[in-house]
Amino acid sequence: MLETSARLLRLLALLQTRPDWTGAELAGRLQVSPRTIRYDIDKLRNLGYPVHAAPGVTGGYRLGAGAKLPPLLLDDEEAVAVAIGLRTAGAMEGIEETSLRALAKLEQVLPDRLRRRVQALHAATVSLAPGGPAVAAETLTAVAAACRDRHRLRFGYRTHEGSGRERDVEPYRLVHTGRRWYLIGWDVDRGDWRTFRVDRIALRTPGGPRFTPREEPPASIVPKGVDTALMRYRARVTVHAPASAIASHLPESVLVESVDDGTCVVHAGGETPMRLALHILSLDADFTVSDPPELLEALRTLSARAEVTRRGSAREGQGVAPFVHGRLGLSPAPPGQP
Repeated sequence: MLETSARLLRLLALLQTRPDWTGAELAGRLQVSPRTIRYDIDKLRNLGYPVHAAPGVTGGYRLGAGAKLPPLLLDDEEAVAVAIGLRTAGAMEGIEETSLRALAKLEQVLPDRLRRRVQALHAATVSLAPGGPAVAAETLTAVAAACRDRHRLRFGYRTHEGSGRERDVEPYRLVHTGRRWYLIGWDVDRGDWRTFRVDRIALRTPGGPRFTPREEPPASIVPKGVDTALMRYRARVTVHAPASAIASHLPESVLVESVDDGTCVVHAGGETPMRLALHILSLDADFTVSDPPELLEALRTLSARAEVTRRGSAREGQGVAPFVHGRLGLSPAPPGQP
């Protein structure tokens, strides 16, 4: 039979694995009597673990949430996952220092075999700067709670152009594309599903009333193409290459539509015309694009710069290959433009 301290740890681990346990189930797992289980449950309560009991034949025990956080029991894989998550936390602003403090506490008590696994992963991983704007942790948790509790959200929303609008939304889901956080919700005033960038949301207090959940939004709204759809500048680019070849080099959030075996359409976006142009050029394939005008101007600017570089390199005898204007597939330039 297990010693009392070891048995308490086993009992706590069992209570954390699923919501409800009967006394008989726990007694069978630990090979003790139901009376001993009741005794051990009282011990856990005295240590600060809120274990709730339901009376009756079908009653049982449930580990609830208390006024303070008691120690947690994690298995090997859970401990490694938490350590990695704390190390890479960067999508929310204001929690970097808190994450490092929590990580230091966790690594201090990790067994050597797990600490070596975590340290090996950290040593072999290079973290790049986040690609999108940071979002306050308080905003994310408030939006997530509204999604869970089915409370409307009232917030000010800053558009692409910088203007502000008041929104009344029934929140559905948070979506993280790796670059940005988005809220998918039913816009009450517009009577339709909408997608909002969370970094542009200014929550109003108090929030709205509870609402009855609607049918799930169409699959087209989450999450494929959401990152592109909310960019300030967008383009529908015909790329003269198979969709499979192009899609393999793009994030999953970018929508790529196959036209035939050798052609596809890419829905590209960027915060500035130049970023959009560079994004399209990075596809490394012939393409055709007709709008927006700001994108065409950015591509012509890049073409002119490349032509100047080619001529300068040629004079120096470096033999750089010429930049082919026809590869861009631009619409005819207005008179007086390159």
